[in-house]
Amino acid sequence: MLDLLLRVERTISSLALYLAVLMLVCSVSLGFYQVLTRFVFDAPSTWSEVMARSTMIWCVFLGAAACFRGGYMMAVEAIYKLVPRPGLKVLEVFIAGSCLIVLAILLYYGIQMTLRVRSQALSGVGISIGWIYMAIPVGAAFSLVAVVARLLAQLAGREEIGATDAEVEAAAPDAVVPSVSRGETGSEAQVGRERR
Repeated sequence: MLDLLLRVERTISSLALYLAVLMLVCSVSLGFYQVLTRFVFDAPSTWSEVMARSTMIWCVFLGAAACFRGGYMMAVEAIYKLVPRPGLKVLEVFIAGSCLIVLAILLYYGIQMTLRVRSQALSGVGISIGWIYMAIPVGAAFSLVAVVARLLAQLAGREEIGATDAEVEAAAPDAVVPSVSRGETGSEAQVGRERR
């Protein structure tokens, strides 16, 4: 059963990530088009700015699922380093539970907001603003699945507890990462190199 859940989650998270990348490409392209029409042709487009913002919103909410799945939350990564190894499982359950509560709230209120604004239209485009607000519940749903799958995989011992840097390590297993010594600032900082 867990294998099926993890396969479904992997497919959903991959789809969300690919769609997020597509939305980012669209947003950047539309932003470039907006600058081109405004400053080069001196005839600003009425729809490209709204659509660039809308695609960026979708990019963020879809990309959140991949971030939750990988555990890429900077503040939480700092906490992982402070907690002793035996307490990591409890910390992971607490973090996942907190994320699930926030994501459930986002899902519920995102649906409510989407339904409330569905009769309004985006200026310059003419489509329902509900399509943009729908990014909130869709992203929250993808993220909920990712958080549950990550937690279950970690509790079952299939994944390491804590932040994962699998992509970085797979890309460059012998890479060196610069680090700054603690307690030093500005020009006094000693930049060293550590092996990951």
